[in-house]
Amino acid sequence: MKPLAIKRTPRKFVNHAAWHVVGGRRIYFRSKWEYSYALYLHWQKEQKIILEWEYEPKTFWFENIKRGVRSYKPDFRVLLASGSTIWIEVKGYLDPKSKTKLARFKKYYPNEQIEVVGKAWFERRSFVVGR
Repeated sequence: MKPLAIKRTPRKFVNHAAWHVVGGRRIYFRSKWEYSYALYLHWQKEQKIILEWEYEPKTFWFENIKRGVRSYKPDFRVLLASGSTIWIEVKGYLDPKSKTKLARFKKYYPNEQIEVVGKAWFERRSFVVGR
């Protein structure tokens, strides 16, 4: 008897990486969502809700990991008006590798605060680029 062959349709992923100017800075964003979120952060800065934001400014290393995910670079560093820092990860889909990165980040850097911004956040806003 032949094994049953299951045909799967591959998940379609369209990368919209491109250079954009936000707040006078020319930045290469990996997705339209990251670009849209940068516009939102720039608006927050203009409104003095936050002090500053940066795109992918730092890589966090997981020193004792021998195999698998050994580093993580969050999408945004946001300096809040209170003076504290929050890291933002913009994700449309949390694949196993992304879940591992976030879990290790929380384990190795417990004093750092991270927030994942996903589809639900963008559905609540109307200014998303390319809609």
